[in-house]
Amino acid sequence: MTQFSVAAVICAAGASARMEGSKKEYRPLPGSTEGLTVLGAAVSAFASIPEITSIVITVPEDAPLGDAEARNALPPKLLEEKGTLIQFVSGGKTRQDSVYNALLSLAASSVNFVLIHDGARPWVSISIINQIIDAVQKHHAAIPLLPLVETPKETDAPLDTFMNSANTGSVFIKHHLRRSVTGTAQTPQGFAFPEILAAHRQAASQNISFTDDAEIWASFYGPVAVIPGEPENRKITFAEDLC
Repeated sequence: MTQFSVAAVICAAGASARMEGSKKEYRPLPGSTEGLTVLGAAVSAFASIPEITSIVITVPEDAPLGDAEARNALPPKLLEEKGTLIQFVSGGKTRQDSVYNALLSLAASSVNFVLIHDGARPWVSISIINQIIDAVQKHHAAIPLLPLVETPKETDAPLDTFMNSANTGSVFIKHHLRRSVTGTAQTPQGFAFPEILAAHRQAASQNISFTDDAEIWASFYGPVAVIPGEPENRKITFAEDLC
């Protein structure tokens, strides 16, 4: 059987601007019987997978305590057991910059594949992680996708403009998308490591911004396979998402 190694990048460098109070990844996770934080739950899921040999956590670049807060948000036992395999990397001004920094930190390693996950998705299952690992071995790029339950529309201006009541009526539908072939992307998103690093390098050198890592891969390499997403694998954005 061919041996391979997988790294996980856990994105936790954002400012949590839409949350009330403290950074969302460092908050206690309601209902956790182990007293885990949001970040602790996400990292623990990946640390339990034998194929994952390295975990990189991105932290805010201007955080006064650096990675200390992120360390404090993890279970002490986790750091003791996989302390040499968990590292913290300063993020950038955008999520894309942060992921690129994390990938660069793995450049000298012998990692074959990398899974990139939102630190604010604490309910990620072992099953979906293993499915992505299987899919990325076959297709080199794979993400979880959830079918839509409402009909999507593409508009001719950003929807934050629409949300401003003063601009009501100034945004129009540009394309009527088919719900049957349109889905919502989740993480972890998995990729062959050398290629996704090269794709990020090209995106950075050309100063191109992308929505997620799957779009970066598709722009420079090709198709991205999908596996079924899970409704429980939701992302925390607002304070009420933790209720």
